[in-house]
Amino acid sequence: MHLALKTLLNRVEPLKGFVYESSRISTAAGGRRGGLLVRAARIEICLRAHQSTLGKCSQCLRPAPGYDRLAERCFQFVPLWGMATWFVYAPRRLECAQCGIHVEYLPWALGKRPVTQSFAWFLASWAKLLSWQVVSRRFQTSWESVFRSVEMAVNWGRERMDLTGISALGVDEIYWKKGKFLTLVYQINQGMKRLLFVVENRQEQSLRAFFVWFGQERSALIEFICSDMWKPYLNVIARHA
Repeated sequence: MHLALKTLLNRVEPLKGFVYESSRISTAAGGRRGGLLVRAARIEICLRAHQSTLGKCSQCLRPAPGYDRLAERCFQFVPLWGMATWFVYAPRRLECAQCGIHVEYLPWALGKRPVTQSFAWFLASWAKLLSWQVVSRRFQTSWESVFRSVEMAVNWGRERMDLTGISALGVDEIYWKKGKFLTLVYQINQGMKRLLFVVENRQEQSLRAFFVWFGQERSALIEFICSDMWKPYLNVIARHA
């Protein structure tokens, strides 16, 4: 199994400077059913650093010599053959000439989170189709992991949004759950209608958060705003646009 798995991973998830050393199937707690603890099979893929490659400092990404190793850590990967799959690796601490002693950069990791980047994007894509609770159960992970993965995807998208040419906005509220509202801001230019911003509540500070994110220069270019006649919205619009 390991040879086929190694070939597959080197094609879909090549990790420069690291080697897929071995794989094994183990069992771990998979929750309770009928009051009984269920053991679930999972694939564990052991990684090691390539012997001829220095690790990269996680702060400046420059190569640096090793200092020592930390305990093994597990990072959940995209499930294979219907089984939860984990990378297992003992991170090196490096002695960087510029930054001092730091844990090495791990190209598959998301900081200290116990999921790989690939798995986070996998969860975020499924979270568009199913409830987060269903996604967490289906792929044997936590609701928190699904939430953080969606948050990662949203932040990634917002950082790369093209905000040029926006001259018309729509502002409205939507009833979310008992006693709770969301404030929504749309671009409503002819030929370009899209959701730009969502924030909890419908207070002045809710809409103000949009204009802080949008920036003064872009706000000055707004020609039209179609708004709910909610007084807090009108106050913020008068002040910022």
